[in-house]
Amino acid sequence: MNRRDFFIRLTASGLAASASGWAAVAGPNSGLVQATSTRRRARTQAARKPHNPKLERVGISSWSFRNYFQATREPDFKLTGQMLGLLDFPEMVADQYDVHNLEFVAPHFASTEPAYLQEIKAKLLFTHSRLVNIPVDIKEIWNEGGLSDPKADVRDAAIEASRKWIDIAKTLGARSVRCDPGKVNPDDLTLTIDSYKQLVAYGKPKGIDVIIENHGEIADHAELLVKIFKGVGSDFIGALPDFGNFSDEASRERGLTLLCPYAKTVCHAKGLEFDAAGNETKFDFPKCVEIPKKAGFKGVYSIEYEGPGDPYVGVHAVVAELLKEV
Repeated sequence: MNRRDFFIRLTASGLAASASGWAAVAGPNSGLVQATSTRRRARTQAARKPHNPKLERVGISSWSFRNYFQATREPDFKLTGQMLGLLDFPEMVADQYDVHNLEFVAPHFASTEPAYLQEIKAKLLFTHSRLVNIPVDIKEIWNEGGLSDPKADVRDAAIEASRKWIDIAKTLGARSVRCDPGKVNPDDLTLTIDSYKQLVAYGKPKGIDVIIENHGEIADHAELLVKIFKGVGSDFIGALPDFGNFSDEASRERGLTLLCPYAKTVCHAKGLEFDAAGNETKFDFPKCVEIPKKAGFKGVYSIEYEGPGDPYVGVHAVVAELLKEV
């Protein structure tokens, strides 16, 4: 199931609505906001471990732990340990991985109220962490054609909802938001480009980039994304290349070569399946890092683990793989 279908299903089932229950998630008697203690080393131990400077180029997305967040948990997932809340995420990642660059996926916000956002800021400050990007996975983006829909009211709703997340990114110090185009018309990108012009016009004064990921129906059509970037014609729009979202190696190499010159804040270092030696088996991971390096990418390689088994272990495997290449 691709990510677009996943979020459409969540919206239809009403699971995503659980993210609005901040009080239920963050209440003093709730276990949802507690990361399991057996997975976390003491902060004093973390402080003694020498920091690897290569980790400054590594980030971790909350999407890697989607089944530990109530809003995105798949019903058939076999839970081990306790659920997560976003307020715990920066400390868990710092303790587990010594990583301080983060992506928060929009459905993992238990609230968008100012008080909650200030709590998140405090958690980021406490852990010396930075929110790099917010993937804006919201119902308005996935509704019908989203930002590319022929109907003006559908596009306007997607634009307005996305503006809210630009404001949230500004509040939390993020550098970008990822707003995908929905169902594009490959023969006429006029409506899509106009939507992004409006988002860029809103984000630019706030210093927030609008970035687009290669996934869903557009995953193997990087040339369409390049046309959108050129059509918008701004330094505040760009790509979020994802290593794993291609159908084959030829599409992957071609797509990354096209997209990486437009990569701004984040590349998604996907983890799908690792062998006993710790090597990604579903695609050529070293080549995927080499392409953005050649393109001059200076941003963060943010990990999205989507493989089998324990995501805590899977993310460790992707971190180790990245540290060999960056």
